[in-house]
Amino acid sequence: METAKMPKGIPYIIGNEAAERFSFYGMKTILVLFMTNYLLMSENKSTIWVHTFLMAAYLLPLIGGMVADIFWGKYKTIMYLSLFYCLGHGVLAIYESQFTLALGLGFIAIGAGGIKSCVSAHVGDQFDKTNSTLLERVFGFFYISINLGAFISTLLTPLLMKYYGPSVAFGVPGVLMLLATFVFWLGRKKFIAIPAAGWKNFKEAVFSKNGLRIIGKLSVVYIFISIFWALFDQTGSTWVLQAKRELMDKTIDLGFVNFTLLPDQIQAMNPFLILILSLLFSYVVYPVVNRFFKFTYMRKIAVGLFIAVLSFVTIAYVEGRIEQGIPTHVGWQLLAFLIITIAEVLVAITALEFSYTQAPNAMKSFIMGLFWLTVTVGNLITTEVNRFIVREVNLQEVTVGERTFASVATWEGIETGLKLEAEEIKGVGMIQQNENKTDSSKLSGTFVIGQVNVAAKSFELLDIDKQPVHTFQQTPSEFPQAVSVNKLKGSGYFWFFVYLMLGAAVLFIPVAIWYKEEQYIQG
Repeated sequence: METAKMPKGIPYIIGNEAAERFSFYGMKTILVLFMTNYLLMSENKSTIWVHTFLMAAYLLPLIGGMVADIFWGKYKTIMYLSLFYCLGHGVLAIYESQFTLALGLGFIAIGAGGIKSCVSAHVGDQFDKTNSTLLERVFGFFYISINLGAFISTLLTPLLMKYYGPSVAFGVPGVLMLLATFVFWLGRKKFIAIPAAGWKNFKEAVFSKNGLRIIGKLSVVYIFISIFWALFDQTGSTWVLQAKRELMDKTIDLGFVNFTLLPDQIQAMNPFLILILSLLFSYVVYPVVNRFFKFTYMRKIAVGLFIAVLSFVTIAYVEGRIEQGIPTHVGWQLLAFLIITIAEVLVAITALEFSYTQAPNAMKSFIMGLFWLTVTVGNLITTEVNRFIVREVNLQEVTVGERTFASVATWEGIETGLKLEAEEIKGVGMIQQNENKTDSSKLSGTFVIGQVNVAAKSFELLDIDKQPVHTFQQTPSEFPQAVSVNKLKGSGYFWFFVYLMLGAAVLFIPVAIWYKEEQYIQG
């Protein structure tokens, strides 16, 4: 029955999305610090792992969208693959190793593949031409539900890991994933469930002249959105690692209350701001701008890409101060979060609604999967950059003690201030101070090259905060041992992404002028 009112199934979808996003972002929030602090992985390797996982989590929705459009329909695809999601959280909660980390993240990526492309398309399916004017508002509410769940979990899970350990911190998001599945099941009789189009209809829609034309046009736009994700998803990796620095003052003084943020809690700024900015833009900014000129999808995205550049300019400035040994307040990172969240509203929320409206009915899940593929490509860019900026060198010797010195076979590219990434230097132990406790562990992680002796091809090994590393001999060492040295020094990493995003934003201008928007709403 056609109605101009809000569809009855929307509250169940939004409730499901809030709980599911709690589980995903709760796990993602603590991921990089779990790898560096508990599994003693280097910063470079943990960054690669985070973005490789995100690549998979946003690649598989393309397959999930095809399964939904051809075989199961959106509702069944979401329900069935949610079980993999729950299983992945269970593996992360029970075991602590690199193998089980990969296994658990793999299951979660499969679950995400069944959900990401289908849930947003399932939202759109609840509407027809009589109430399609509510689409923009509902996609705003949908994005708010994502970020409400993300905001709560981003504040909570770092505390769970600090006080109860990784098992509880990964386990609680798993429970929320079960809740998300249950809430979705409750709405099964309220949904407008568009059946699967079947292979014949799907093939005709996708491979028709019109289908290929739409995919081709969207793919051009998606290339530029991918660059945005290459920057945005680093809020959960390189930004967290920056916040971990001792020179970053994470104390917040509001006058009536004073507290200190954990490094991974700072990410909560993004979903908190989304709750405010998505409403502000929907009800104030867009109506005001539209009085003067039509603020189309393409124009919103173009403005958002330029704004994203400023966020990484801010982060590069912060990194430069830390590199010089200047104490820096976390307020600078919070400013960067404000800037990139404004860009997210203009780029991500807009592109989500844009993708649904541009897709013919028989291929809506497939197109939504194609949209989420932009996140995969963006994270692939970040992953490959992190692979490219390191080169392998061989340690010839490590001198242990309260100050640690290392020598290398070849000196090319070695200089003070560069990062050195070590998976594990065998035979050498490291003494760490963790919250007034002294722990001994293998010499592994991310270090900084200190004072160098060019003639001896040796240098002092410092920790990431440029403090002396206290080491001891565990067992006889056999050299050489391979480590990696970062080619980019300090803020150079972030300036690379500034120039990348700026170039993409400039090149998008003619694309925005060229693209002619269409609209497909189910009747």
